[in-house]
Amino acid sequence: MAKADMTGGHPSDWDRDAALMAASILLEIKAINFRPEEPYTFTSGWKSPVYIDCRRIIFFPRARAKICELGVEKIGRNIGYESIDVVAGGETAGIPFAAWIADRMLTPMAYVRKKPKGFARNALIEGDVPEGKRTLLVEDLTTDGMSKVQFCQALRDAGAIVDHTFVVFFYGVFPGAFDTLKRMQISLHHLCTWWDVLEACRQRPYFSPEALGEVRRFLENPVAWSAAHGGVASAEEAAAYKRKQA
Repeated sequence: MAKADMTGGHPSDWDRDAALMAASILLEIKAINFRPEEPYTFTSGWKSPVYIDCRRIIFFPRARAKICELGVEKIGRNIGYESIDVVAGGETAGIPFAAWIADRMLTPMAYVRKKPKGFARNALIEGDVPEGKRTLLVEDLTTDGMSKVQFCQALRDAGAIVDHTFVVFFYGVFPGAFDTLKRMQISLHHLCTWWDVLEACRQRPYFSPEALGEVRRFLENPVAWSAAHGGVASAEEAAAYKRKQA
């Protein structure tokens, strides 16, 4: 059954096809990692048996070209090409994707630092400050949306208009992402999720049936899975964990 996206609608046939294609590309370039015996710990404290390394995309020219082509098409369909004045990348993983997407959309590009650089203008935003400009934040992925809030707030504090963010991959399982971004009045647009990865794995045996079974158990109840493996067990714990790491 199609899941509603964060724009308030349901995915179209094009969305589903693009999601499956993006998931297949990520599997092909081995950006999908599986390690149930030694779970990954995310910056928000969630434990997960799966991890995606979207940075691998930058090494594969044909893969990144197709991912960016799909991303730009998604942006055009969901937001509108002429509704974006500036594309901004989040430091560091979002910078290359923002650059490629801005190039394809023929828009100016900036990037947002995680912390001020500590000298000169002590700037959080590099390139130029998009004051009064409709700005799209681009990142490689999001788990629970909290890092997007930080970047979007920095852009808004500088005077940018930020209503949308785009990511290649959205985990789509941890609680809090929808509420976090909704409170900020930000719509999240993404190419694919873990559910799309599972669907792609039905077409080719990238992982063993046992591995896929464990992934499915995680996806069906990620909070319980995280708690059982020593991770945080709620969106509130995740927010507190991330504040401690800052």
